[in-house]
Amino acid sequence: MSAGVIETLVWVALVLGVVGVYLSWTAGRLDRLHTRMDAARAALDAQLLRRASVVLEVATSGVLDPASSIVLYEAAHAARQAEEEQREVAESELSQALRAVFADADQVEELKHAPGGEQAAEELAAAVRRVPMARRFHNDAVRAARALRRHRKVRWFRLAGHAPFPLAFEMDDEPPAYLADRP
Repeated sequence: MSAGVIETLVWVALVLGVVGVYLSWTAGRLDRLHTRMDAARAALDAQLLRRASVVLEVATSGVLDPASSIVLYEAAHAARQAEEEQREVAESELSQALRAVFADADQVEELKHAPGGEQAAEELAAAVRRVPMARRFHNDAVRAARALRRHRKVRWFRLAGHAPFPLAFEMDDEPPAYLADRP
């Protein structure tokens, strides 16, 4: 072999090595984004479950009027029992039920003045404040993973493997005004 052919082969091997390292780095980055997205989804699920549990406790405490208790109980129960395909709708309905029941400060004050109500109001306020944050973290992770997966190099070299395309969790998560303002 001539020196020119060997030099060309060395350059080709070097370029292929650099491309391989770059693709490996990109695949690792995508894997880290998927891991971050999975962790954010688990945190969101935990916050949604916590919110539904606190709402169930408040609904069954006997502090609220019967109509409000039934509305909250049914919405929280539906959110906990919802299948994955219906989860966004059920969680949105729970948010709407919370806003309907705690539409004015009187209902929040009534809850606070009941025995154990101060703690229940604080737990409920914390739960409804944490859901939008957890959803935002999850959707940010999804957005980053989707952006990387849209690159040609990721699609051409199938760096995402068989992982499903990430989906954002879209729901109405606006907390009741009188609960959101609590410290």
